[in-house]
Amino acid sequence: MAYLVPSEFVTKMVDAGEAKIFMSTRDTIIRAFMAGAILALAAAFAVTINVQTGQPLAGAILFPVGFCILYLLGFDLLTGVMTLCPLALIDKRPGVTVNGVLRNWGLVFIGNFAGAFLVAVMMAIIFTFGFDNEPNAVGKAIGHIGEGRTVGYSEHGAAGMLTLFIRGVLCNWMVSTGVVGAMVSTNVSGKVIAMWMPIMLFFYMGFEHSIVNMFLFPSGLMLGGNFSIYDYLIWNEIPTVLGNLVGGLAFVGLTLYSTHVRTAPKRNAV
Repeated sequence: MAYLVPSEFVTKMVDAGEAKIFMSTRDTIIRAFMAGAILALAAAFAVTINVQTGQPLAGAILFPVGFCILYLLGFDLLTGVMTLCPLALIDKRPGVTVNGVLRNWGLVFIGNFAGAFLVAVMMAIIFTFGFDNEPNAVGKAIGHIGEGRTVGYSEHGAAGMLTLFIRGVLCNWMVSTGVVGAMVSTNVSGKVIAMWMPIMLFFYMGFEHSIVNMFLFPSGLMLGGNFSIYDYLIWNEIPTVLGNLVGGLAFVGLTLYSTHVRTAPKRNAV
């Protein structure tokens, strides 16, 4: 498998961030919508495996299939653009501004949430036979996940919030490593292997991923989870987004850029 050295794939990271900032609103939302939907399906797939086999490792091993599909198809997750887009700003690419970065993040957030929410509704219908029955075993498990990862944190107060934030940091450290993994090889098998490893790690360790949670928590509310929308936003989604931002940018984007960009070939400004 063809491997690109860091000085080559770091340049690809900056180029990708620049391209995403200048992408049209239509394309940005469509790509984010599909990314959120595919990752949500992968989360439902992994939880189903965990419930049916009783082996969380099995779900973690297979969950990365969704991540690999969406990145091979060129779709975008908020966790990825948080890492890539600021690099184009730091690299002083022509026309790249803070507003452009924030615009991209906002559009990707909206698209990811819409895609994940649609799948949450669809899976809730499946788990309850069109809301005509009590949730099945998988649906009940998703409801319990929502409780444990909202109310479970709030019971510990500030210590719970710190734990949630750190889990968000560690999550996007791994997820953004997976995003970079898609750039370190020039063939599909190499990309998949490089993406698979860090995504498997984050999922098995129970770290907090803002887009996965856009599926788990809305579906948990529909499936009888004993928590509120307030609990979801304050005791999960918002701190998770902030943790994901710090983890991806600080431990992946900035570290790679700061140590490899000096030897990376500079692209001529147009």
